[in-house]
Amino acid sequence: MKEIENTSAVILLEDGTHFYGKSFGEPQTIVGEICFNTGMTGYQEIFTDPSYFGQIVITTHVHIGNYGVNTSDIESDSIKISGLVCKDFSLQYSRIQSSGSLYDYFKSNKIPVIDDIDTRSLVRYIRNKGAMNAIVSNETNDLDFLRKKLLEAPSMEGLELASKVSCEKTYEIGDPNSKYRIALLDLGVKQNIIRCLENRNCFIKVFPAKSSFEEMMTFSPDGFMISNGPGDPAAMNYAVDTVRRVLESKIPLFGICLGHQIFARAMGVSTYKMFNGHRGINHPVKNMLTGLCEVTSQNHGFAISAEEVKNHNELEITHIHLNDNTIAGIRHKNGKAFTVQYHPESAPGPNDSRYLFDNFIEMIDLQKSSSIS
Repeated sequence: MKEIENTSAVILLEDGTHFYGKSFGEPQTIVGEICFNTGMTGYQEIFTDPSYFGQIVITTHVHIGNYGVNTSDIESDSIKISGLVCKDFSLQYSRIQSSGSLYDYFKSNKIPVIDDIDTRSLVRYIRNKGAMNAIVSNETNDLDFLRKKLLEAPSMEGLELASKVSCEKTYEIGDPNSKYRIALLDLGVKQNIIRCLENRNCFIKVFPAKSSFEEMMTFSPDGFMISNGPGDPAAMNYAVDTVRRVLESKIPLFGICLGHQIFARAMGVSTYKMFNGHRGINHPVKNMLTGLCEVTSQNHGFAISAEEVKNHNELEITHIHLNDNTIAGIRHKNGKAFTVQYHPESAPGPNDSRYLFDNFIEMIDLQKSSSIS
C-alpha cells in the first residue's frame, strides 16, 4: 500500500477560527471561499465542476478517493476547485472502472488536499457562521502571516469568474446533420450538459462567455443554452446583455444555474449572496406546474429575488426548493424561455430532472412548427 508523504497543514477562516490537519503534495498556500458538499458519491464530478472555481471544498462524507477516478466522470478538462478538505483521503480504490487513484489525480493537477480534519465540526461551524473566505497552507503554520494574506483576498460577492473557466475559442460537438442546432454560451459548462443535448439529436456550437448575440447568431441556432458557472451574476453585465438580446429574438432559451441567474437579471430581477448556498445531491425541488417533486443535484451560492419574481408581469415560478422555499425555476410567460437553479444533467441517484432537456426540445419544435405555419 502506498504511503502519503504527510506534512502538517492548517485551515484559517477569515474570522480567525483555524483547524489543523495533514496534507501532501507541493508546499503551497491557497485562498478561496470555503464551502461544503453533502454528496456521498460523485466527488470527481464535484472536483471538475467549473462552478467550483475559486472555492475550497469540504466533503462531508468521511471517505474520499475509495473508488478512484475515471475519465468518463469528469465535467471539465481539469480539477477546478482551489483545494480539498476532507476527513479521510483514501489511497486504496476498488472500482473496476477506475483508471487511476484520486491521489495521483490531485498531484498531477497540483491541487492541495488537507485531511485528518474534523469535518463535522468545521461544517457545523460554517453552517452557523455562513460562507466566508479561508486560507489553506501546508508550507507554513504562521497564523499571523496567513491572516494578512487572507485579508488581501477578494470576496466572492462581486467577483467575475465565468470568463476564467470558459472556452477561449468556439468549438462544435455532434453531427452537423442533426435535427437541432444549439448555441451554448459557456459560462463554465459541465460536459454532461453537452452530452444531454447531443443525445437529443442536437448539433452544438459552444461560445466563449463574452461572445455577443451577433456572434452566436452566425450559427443560425434553433435554441440557446446558457450554462452553469462560477462567480457573482451581478458582476456579469456582458452575459446579461447577450441574454437580453436572445430574449428579444424570441428564439427558445434554456438556462441552468448561473444561466438561470443571468436570465433573471436580464429580466430585471436582482440576485443575492446566500448565507451558505446549496451544494449536494439530495436537494428536494417541487415542480409547481405538475405538483411532482424531484431529487436534485445543486451547486450555487447565489439566488434570485423571490419577491421580485412574484411581482413580475412576465415571469412565472415553475420550481421551488423545499428546504428553504428559494426559487428553483422560472419561465417567461411568452413560452420562449425557462431556467432552473439546479443541474438536470446530473444523476444524483435518479434522473428526475432530465425531462427539462426534453421540454427544451419541445419548445424548439413548437417554434419551428409555428414559423412554418
